[in-house]
Amino acid sequence: MQRQRTSLMTAAATALLMTGAGVITAAGTAVAAPPTTAGTTTTVSASPDIEAMIAGMTLDEKIGQMTWTHVYGSSADDASMAAKNQERYGVNTPAEVVEKYNLGGVLYFAWSGNTNNPQQVAGLSNGLQQTALREDGNGIPLAVTIDQEGGLVARIGPPATVLPGNMALGATADANLAKAQGEILGSEMRAMGINVDFAPVLDLNSNPDNPVIGIRSMGEDPALVSALGVAQIEGIQAHNVGAAAKHFPGHGDTSVDSHYGLPTVTYDRATLNEHLKPFKAAIDGGVDMVMTAHIIVEAIDAEMPGTLSHKVLTGLLRDEMGFKGLVTTDALDMAAMAAEWPQEEIAVKAIQAGSDILLNSPDVDASFAGVRAAVESGEITETRLDESVRRILEWKVKRGVFEQPMADPAAVDTLVGSAENLATAKLISDRAVTLVRNENGVLPLASGSSVLMVGAGSAWPELAGPMLKDQGFTVTEDYEDGASPSAAYRARAVAAAGNVDAVVFASYNATSNAAQQQMVAELAATGTPVIVVATRNPYDVNVFPGADAVLNSYGVKEVNFHGAVRAISGAVNPSGKLPVNVPKADASGVLLPLGFGLSYEITTPAPVTFTDRPGHGQDGYTIPSVPGVAYLIDGKEVAAGSYRKPSGTVTVTAERLPGYVFTDGSVTEWTHTFTTGLPKS
Repeated sequence: MQRQRTSLMTAAATALLMTGAGVITAAGTAVAAPPTTAGTTTTVSASPDIEAMIAGMTLDEKIGQMTWTHVYGSSADDASMAAKNQERYGVNTPAEVVEKYNLGGVLYFAWSGNTNNPQQVAGLSNGLQQTALREDGNGIPLAVTIDQEGGLVARIGPPATVLPGNMALGATADANLAKAQGEILGSEMRAMGINVDFAPVLDLNSNPDNPVIGIRSMGEDPALVSALGVAQIEGIQAHNVGAAAKHFPGHGDTSVDSHYGLPTVTYDRATLNEHLKPFKAAIDGGVDMVMTAHIIVEAIDAEMPGTLSHKVLTGLLRDEMGFKGLVTTDALDMAAMAAEWPQEEIAVKAIQAGSDILLNSPDVDASFAGVRAAVESGEITETRLDESVRRILEWKVKRGVFEQPMADPAAVDTLVGSAENLATAKLISDRAVTLVRNENGVLPLASGSSVLMVGAGSAWPELAGPMLKDQGFTVTEDYEDGASPSAAYRARAVAAAGNVDAVVFASYNATSNAAQQQMVAELAATGTPVIVVATRNPYDVNVFPGADAVLNSYGVKEVNFHGAVRAISGAVNPSGKLPVNVPKADASGVLLPLGFGLSYEITTPAPVTFTDRPGHGQDGYTIPSVPGVAYLIDGKEVAAGSYRKPSGTVTVTAERLPGYVFTDGSVTEWTHTFTTGLPKS
């Protein structure tokens, strides 16, 4: 039974870049393309007198520069979402939000109508920049920002490049690919007029029960995350897009999602130091921004979350770790903040703690009022605001926002989702797929095998079915919506399993889903080999003892299935390694350690030899004996040895045995026609 629904990867296309996109060669080498022609010019000076600008600002204008928030609409003057803008800001259009508050920055989301397609995004960016610059061209250009991490959190989908995600990148352990990912993000965002990407995530996902980070993290090894994080930052910022290391001082060991509550981490300072290593590497690597975490870190401040803690943002980040760049809060409308304090107080406390940017307050009027009152009472000095405004303006100069605030619409279609970028995304997927179990060498499947494709609806197994067909398998498909397979669906799959060579099951966080666990167990009981593709967090192997093979894809998008399906067919020899430890199901220890990953045995077919001497009756051929290789004539396996063939044609083909793949470029077929009669004189 085929289900139908709209793809998660909406055509909320994103588009970008003024500077050239990074290119990946067939060998996987990152090559930076040259910058393209600049877009619209502006009368704003590339090197303004920042001190004079600050001196000429009103208090509200300074607060406005520190306020970066989202707007509703697909163009600067779009009034189709006026009710939403009125509810939040008291005006009708995105341009009016920018004008009302003299915003320093805007934040794009799909749900606020900002990311419909690349040209639209570029147009929105340019319209908002024109609003900020004012008719006389002497205003302050905007920071245009987005959360485009790649993978799970990507506000812009196709035709922008869809990446497998950070944990997939971690499984490759390849800094060159990390830089290439950064190049893609930076170049495509800049083409669309976006000049800040709130990426990369540098949290160490050391808690398997983490509900908010998971595959957004590159792993739990500080050295690995540091190396890949610095490489990504270099790639992003190479295109004059500011990167933001997040979520400081580390959100990877929480069991509460800060969108819905206020997490607390209780580990000691030594453990905290491990979580800080990627952030220190990013600081030393020149990252433009650091984003705060809405979490209480007891080792530093047992009372206040990092976003509102002077001990965390000033004492630790600035004084101890030496960060001189921009500090931004995480979104202030998240429950970890909004449910705990009024917005007036949040804004004041965040500034007092050391933040330069108040990001996405749910009540901007209240934030302004709170900061105004704090300045009037002396709780915050205007000099303190000047420090943040100065850093913001200096950053805008550094990243060319004054010099070139506009996107070049003519470059968008060429640069966004280019063939080179899409090839890089597929390369990351091929290199990331991680084989964590392969009993009796069930993988790769034999060419032409029949396969039943099923799985949890949340894993999007219907993306994999057609891809398996493309690999030459005969595929029966049956899908059902939802994360928990129903009894009826499980029964259908069990009945169908007896008619195929193998079952492929796509799982999604099955460690907390009994129905998925039951379905795999029931399928395994049929005796047909069961192959699990774990699409989300990489821990599902610990609840599938009956599965013959388990592969981790680290995401549910088509690009994630690309590598997994090719590994099932043997087109790719899995080389990914776990970037996290996988605990035992009962949490009694480690089932599979960080760095674990299986690969197929590699073998090379030896050539078949033919003996053909005209006029002799002893002509024949010899089949060699090679581990992992079966030799066939007319579809039937032939044992190693010598065979007579006085006349006619013989064709011998080599096929791989279970658990093996052939060396690239291997010869797999030999044909010879034997001569007859006496030798010519």
